[in-house]
Amino acid sequence: MHLFVTGGSRGIGAAVCRLAGAGGHTVSFTYGSNAAAAEATAGAVEKAGGKAMAECADAADAQALAAAFDAAEARFGALSGVVVNAGIIGPVAPLAEMAPERIARVVGVNVTGALLTAREAARRLSPGGAIVVVSSAAARLGSPGEFIDYAASKGATDTMTIGLAKELGPKGIRVNAVRPGLIETDIHIDAGAPDRAARLGASTPLGRAGTAEEVAETILWLLSDKARYVSGALLDVAGGR
Repeated sequence: MHLFVTGGSRGIGAAVCRLAGAGGHTVSFTYGSNAAAAEATAGAVEKAGGKAMAECADAADAQALAAAFDAAEARFGALSGVVVNAGIIGPVAPLAEMAPERIARVVGVNVTGALLTAREAARRLSPGGAIVVVSSAAARLGSPGEFIDYAASKGATDTMTIGLAKELGPKGIRVNAVRPGLIETDIHIDAGAPDRAARLGASTPLGRAGTAEEVAETILWLLSDKARYVSGALLDVAGGR
């Protein structure tokens, strides 16, 4: 299996890459700016038994993204699955205090970037291929007082998932989304609340935050033939929250 993952240098994206490598798969992934983290992820994939290639590309840059897809196919051949994962968040704040530039950037990466990635996947995948979109439980919770812009962007990707599953289903390509809840990743540091996952995770029905690896396991299942009749699903990985 040859997977293409956007935002694969850290968090859930990196966990997907490592888990795929442990399964002996090939992974091509993009990263935004942290070359050292990308190299570490690629090294972990190869150490686990897989093959990896990292390409620096902004998910919201159509040309850079297409070039990354081209490079992946040139090196490792046709893709069998795409994980639409790249996403950003801003510091915790009510909507009234968010700068327009922050909102535009969140929408640019999380919505436009997801649409562009899904577009490339739709152009390149063959029957039997699969797309998994990394959404968020915030899409249904709204994230009031924290990051409504992020929540709104994930609501958009949920809608994209449903529509694209219907569009690509007749071509034999499945499209699903996972909606992680409170997961222990660096995204909470980006939001200015590094203890958020642990603090709020204790209030979930399962009594803890989740891990990036637990989300990655769900994503790899959705990409596999074990989920061959699952399409158009929005699958919560949120501990019952």
